[in-house]
Amino acid sequence: MEAGGGGGRRRTAPKRVRALALAVLLYRDHVLCAEGYDVVKGEQFYRPLGGAIEFGEGAAEAAVRELAEEIGRAVEVRASLGVTENRFEFNGAPGHEVCFEFVCEFAPGAEPGDLAPIRALEGKRGFVARWLPLAEVLGGAHRAYPEGLPGRLAGWVNSL
Repeated sequence: MEAGGGGGRRRTAPKRVRALALAVLLYRDHVLCAEGYDVVKGEQFYRPLGGAIEFGEGAAEAAVRELAEEIGRAVEVRASLGVTENRFEFNGAPGHEVCFEFVCEFAPGAEPGDLAPIRALEGKRGFVARWLPLAEVLGGAHRAYPEGLPGRLAGWVNSL
């Protein structure tokens, strides 16, 4: 974020490790992802929806809550993909997260009628979530984060 009146100097977020719950939401052989763009890398990427785990909340509970807040639909956790440590740079700033990844599906009656992009909210900030064909995500056609997510998801799909 930019510092107000500070001659254009850039302030960085405090350096800390964030605990996140991510919902890999599957529907009609597609996966719902937030669309992102890193201006420093010149890279378009996708990431499952989700967010911070609140104090006293279980990671799976956080994934379900985050989806309800972001897209206004109820989801259920189907399986855990595992926990990963994600150290990265985004727009030139370092980040560090511990990500709990869950395969999720819509709760009965909460399914959308189609695969149109979804306008989602993160706090007061809106963003677009897109349905990517699962086969394309698993095949690497889309840059998906956290690192290694397509491989973990492929392992789960192959175990069915």
